[in-house]
Amino acid sequence: MDERDSGAPENGPSAHRHDGKAPEPNAGTGTGTGRETNTDTGTGTDTGKGAGGHDGRGETEKERADRRWQELLQEIRVAQTGVQILLGFLLTVVFTPLFHELEQTDKTIYLVTTVLGSLATGALIGPVSFHRLVSGRRIKPQAVAWASRLVFTGLLLLLATLLSALFLILRVATHDPYVPWLVSGVLAWYLVCWFALPLWVRVHYADRS
Repeated sequence: MDERDSGAPENGPSAHRHDGKAPEPNAGTGTGTGRETNTDTGTGTDTGKGAGGHDGRGETEKERADRRWQELLQEIRVAQTGVQILLGFLLTVVFTPLFHELEQTDKTIYLVTTVLGSLATGALIGPVSFHRLVSGRRIKPQAVAWASRLVFTGLLLLLATLLSALFLILRVATHDPYVPWLVSGVLAWYLVCWFALPLWVRVHYADRS
């Protein structure tokens, strides 16, 4: 009876409560304060608070490359649809009877337009082949960067193709001197929608965010 009264309280768990010391948490289970430690090292579940990404998403470099590639594919689908329809239309014009009645200047514009459309198609489809050839080489961030350059080049070529095709159609349809001015106005509209407005939003809101 004396042994239980004098010895047990000294060695039991209640001894930590009586002397004012709290039990140490299990840092390896990922609970309590151990969660914070795992978060700092990037091994816990709260990886979004670690140093995984530079854009606030908490992504690693590979995860960011995967996301950017998926976004790039969506952009390519939109651009490819337009350029393929336009190129298909241009390729059929040469087989119509009216084509042989065109002036040599109009035929030259047509040839330039068709070449520009072909170049734009190659640049916009290029990222797919690019990704397939470098897939599995663990260089996806670099592949995404180069694919983005190809898409931007394709957009510029698509812009030139649209303007050249519009100039040819209006020239054949009207033969009026205001055609270059009308095409210039369309060019200005494209530049505003495709480049000026996105750049303005980027500059205006990037610093605030």
